[in-house]
This record gives sequence, C-alpha cells and structure tokens, in this order.
Amino acid sequence: MRFAIVESGGKQYRAVEGRTIEVDRLPVDAGKKFDFEHVLLMSDGDDVLVGTPTIGDILVKVTVVDHIKGPKIDRATKTRTRLFSQMTQEPFPATA
Repeated sequence: MRFAIVESGGKQYRAVEGRTIEVDRLPVDAGKKFDFEHVLLMSDGDDVLVGTPTIGDILVKVTVVDHIKGPKIDRATKTRTRLFSQMTQEPFPATA
C-alpha cells in the first residue's frame, strides 16, 4: 500500500493512493489538479523514504473534489454578572 505524509496549512495528513482526504481550503477551484510539495514521508510497501524535513524530489498529485464547509462552531459566551445592591423599601403608611 502506497501512502505519504504531506503537510498542508501547518497540519500533517496521511494521503493514501486512491482515497479521499479532507484538508483545509486549497487555493484552486474544484476539479483542478494540485501538487503537495511538502512530503514528509513516502512509503511504497517495504520501501520507506523519510525526509529531513521534506523529501525534495517527490510530489503528491491530487485532484480537488469539492470545497465544503464544516460544522458551525458555537462558542460559549460569558455574560457579565451585575452586582445589584439590595435596597430596603420603607413601608407606606396606611391611610384611611
């Protein structure tokens, strides 16, 4: 099984030949070809090439399938706590 460890957007991904991987948005349109130049490791069965830090003569060629959006990230908001001073009310005198 051929696979490579590539770097894209500051993250490392395992790219297996014939499979789809999800990476951060690439600067090309959907359906176009793209080359990963930062190949950190390449394995072809028993042969393993390890870069220091990258392998210079190997490119991983991919085709961009689609640009998708991930799930919406809801972040917790902290509301400001207000300190209320307790006020005592004077009782109204009963008038008749």
